[in-house]
Amino acid sequence: MNEPFSLWVYLSTTPLLWLTVTFLAWIAADALARFFRLNPLANPVLIAVVLVACLLKLSGTPYKTYFDGAQFVHFLLGPATVALAVPLYANWPLVRRYMAPMAAALLAGSVTAVVSTLAIAAALGAPRTVLVSLAPKSVTAAVAMAISDQAGGEPALTAVLVILTGVIGAVIATPLMNALRLRNYAARGFAIGLAAHGIGTARAFNVDPVAGAFAGVAMALNAVLTAFLAPLLLRLF
Repeated sequence: MNEPFSLWVYLSTTPLLWLTVTFLAWIAADALARFFRLNPLANPVLIAVVLVACLLKLSGTPYKTYFDGAQFVHFLLGPATVALAVPLYANWPLVRRYMAPMAAALLAGSVTAVVSTLAIAAALGAPRTVLVSLAPKSVTAAVAMAISDQAGGEPALTAVLVILTGVIGAVIATPLMNALRLRNYAARGFAIGLAAHGIGTARAFNVDPVAGAFAGVAMALNAVLTAFLAPLLLRLF
């Protein structure tokens, strides 16, 4: 009875354990999502998060211990974001054609995402730290955490809010777009990338390559714009 426990104690101190757990959780989550034919409700990110969180809870492992082992995945957020330039280049003629409406949608969407969130949170009496942490929730995690940290928020809380925003957006985007009878995949992709960053972009690529390309464009542009707008809009609250 003591041998498995002793083995776990040994493995839990090695950084590669949690990196391996993260990869295995994602592989299992992705397989489950494909089993359900990529149904929006079977979101692989959400499934993987639940699997890892349950293991951490059952094993009594602190988050810091997990992150020390899995931080390489966090590092890859940067290169993964840069890699979105590939589908952007492949669809550049289409992107150039929609440049003007994209600029208008980007400004409206970015301002709305920040102001609506801050207004609701402030009306509910959220403290200043929470307001700052909430402001960049629609931006990809690496950028959102940096914005939150520099403005005086809690980067860890921001990361959780970013994941929740992305998962909710990825789950409801396709049914919502279908209900609105929006058939233009460029518009669909841009909307989900703007509102639900990387997780939404991954979902858009599963639906259509053009939607994925425009989602990647929206995610990248929104990260840059929100980095400038969030500190300014926070002054209003």
